[in-house]
Amino acid sequence: SQGGLEKLRALGAAGVVADALDARRVEAAARKERPEVVIEELTSLPEHYTPEAIREAASRDHKLRIEGGLNVQNAAKAAGARRYILQSTGFFYASGPGLATEADPLAFNASPSVSASVRTYARIEERVLGAAGLEGVALRYGFFYGPGTWNTKDGDIANRVRQRNYPIVGSGQGVWSYVHVEDAASATVSALNCAPGVYNIVDDDPLALSIWLPAFARWVGAQEPSVVSEEEAVRNAGADAVYYATRLRGAANTKAKRELNFAPRRLEWIDHEARNAAKPMREVSVE
Repeated sequence: SQGGLEKLRALGAAGVVADALDARRVEAAARKERPEVVIEELTSLPEHYTPEAIREAASRDHKLRIEGGLNVQNAAKAAGARRYILQSTGFFYASGPGLATEADPLAFNASPSVSASVRTYARIEERVLGAAGLEGVALRYGFFYGPGTWNTKDGDIANRVRQRNYPIVGSGQGVWSYVHVEDAASATVSALNCAPGVYNIVDDDPLALSIWLPAFARWVGAQEPSVVSEEEAVRNAGADAVYYATRLRGAANTKAKRELNFAPRRLEWIDHEARNAAKPMREVSVE
């Protein structure tokens, strides 16, 4: 967009506006710039978070990632790029003990929209990691928080929590992996020269919803979240809401720390008491 271009220029970077779904335009831009590395961060998510907006965005987001991403990758190869870095998921791992490593499977048999997202991520990872002549890197980011995201003190999630419209479902045992958006950016820069492959870009605090959500509520000055049964959540919000609340699996960042010198900050709304409550999860040994 023109607005995005202006932001880049304000930061001292050059930019070009192109429709990722226009293969010729994308290739022309790539051939002109002849990049050594291409970083694909294509999404079509809503500016403001609501479950309804996420559902409405799903089909166009899928199209952009699949068709637009292929156009960008083809353009990268045509322009002689050596490396292609892709945004992927660090929070849709299949159920299992402890924290998930990059070798663990994704959640293909999850709730409907999660399974659909997983199939999309798997397809684009396969496209990039199996490409001949390109060094493929898939960065599996956690949920973003920090400036410009939904997860800030004055962001959309905070507003829903203040309205008590973000409940704990069941026992809230689903484990979420977050990452500060600036730490994600630093890891992406480090990925310019790392070994090709897959990396979990998540922080050191994978926490159950029952732990992080009450702490988040305190952080934004809200009341304690309400608690609803899984049955009630299915009726009111659907199976995906129950999956997020009860079945998400946290991810381990051991590989990124070792290979990318990744040093994420601690999740800023988690206090000492909450960290102690989460200690058993954080001490799971992963190889």
